[in-house]
Amino acid sequence: MVTYPQVDIGVFGGSGFYDLLEDAESIKINTPFGPPSGNAMIGMISDKKVAFLPRHAPDHRVPPHMINYRANVWAMQQLGTKRIIAPSACGTLQAGVKPGDFVILDQFVDRTKCRPDTFYDGPRVTHVSSADPYCDDLRALAIASCEKLGIPHHHRGTVVVIQGPRFSTRAESKWFAAQGWEVINMTQYPEAYLARELEMCYCGIALITDYDAGVDHDSAVTNVDVMKVFAENLDKLKALLVEMIPQVSVKRDRCDCADALSMAEM
Repeated sequence: MVTYPQVDIGVFGGSGFYDLLEDAESIKINTPFGPPSGNAMIGMISDKKVAFLPRHAPDHRVPPHMINYRANVWAMQQLGTKRIIAPSACGTLQAGVKPGDFVILDQFVDRTKCRPDTFYDGPRVTHVSSADPYCDDLRALAIASCEKLGIPHHHRGTVVVIQGPRFSTRAESKWFAAQGWEVINMTQYPEAYLARELEMCYCGIALITDYDAGVDHDSAVTNVDVMKVFAENLDKLKALLVEMIPQVSVKRDRCDCADALSMAEM
């Protein structure tokens, strides 16, 4: 049986975050669900041991609909982490949420299809509640950290998760916006829910990169625009992680994430 290094906190992100880690070590991980998107990079931020795992692989070769979400989340469990911070590039569906803003997510709406989205395919059967899928404790810490750093942010927001890799039509975007949802993304589901199935605390942080097609009638979102705004705001995102991670408590007595399975099994 393989023994992996044990870490305090997991972060799903990309290669742009690796330079935050002191003396980072690359660890290859095997899971029952196949290989994760890449090796985990393990290092220190302050007194916390942190694992970064790139969602799309280090060279961004895995599109959102092909990510092995189960392997990625399971890999974090094998590294011992109970708390995950998950920044991602997102579009905005509301004019009041602007590119460059951060949204500390509190709800998701799943519009994906055919993505393996549970660890419990039988004979063990569970129905895990996802009424409140994001960790309240980590959310409060993210909000306080944004306020301390002066980062424009929104205390809550619903993300609608689309299948990808295509962006929405104007009609779809108008429909999503009309529901009052704030954010659109391609990767938050099933990642957030799978973490809950393993009783992990999960914090989704949306970095707004663009107005979705139905919000700004003069333009349509392009990948070039998304990556440009993301790169311009990467330093803010790094600063937020450096501020948050040392303050993450090892104890989990201010949320119910550790008990997600307690009333879920048949």
